[in-house]
Amino acid sequence: MKKIMLFVDADACPVKKEIIMIAQSFGLEPIFVASYASYSPNREGRWVFVDQRKEAADLYIVNHVSANDIVITQDVGLAGLLTRRRVFVLSIRGLLIDERNIDMLLEQRYQAYQALNAGEKVRGPRPFTDQNRKKFSEALTKLLCRLDH
Repeated sequence: MKKIMLFVDADACPVKKEIIMIAQSFGLEPIFVASYASYSPNREGRWVFVDQRKEAADLYIVNHVSANDIVITQDVGLAGLLTRRRVFVLSIRGLLIDERNIDMLLEQRYQAYQALNAGEKVRGPRPFTDQNRKKFSEALTKLLCRLDH
């Protein structure tokens, strides 16, 4: 049986420490994928650095992930590609993105882009809170427990 891989779309990911702690408790080593612009010598875990091109981290993940792996990302477009490949996608706010909700999330993103292009003012994401951090940690733990059995 293939070991589950856990990839993190790491540019601007606020839950890196939680990911490391939870993954290690399940015997996993997460792979953080980030652009060279995010390089820092003071980092924990396994890192892969890619070009600064807009979609370079996404392309790396798409090209290295397999069915039943886990990807943590804020990118709904990336999530749309992955859910169709039977990859488990978890948002940084603890939402499991799958075939039941991906179409709605993509539609919301499309509507927001349409409004923005029409000159409307669009609200960005709410500030990331400790409650979001807790919900993410619980969701990742629950997903790993489910996959571990």
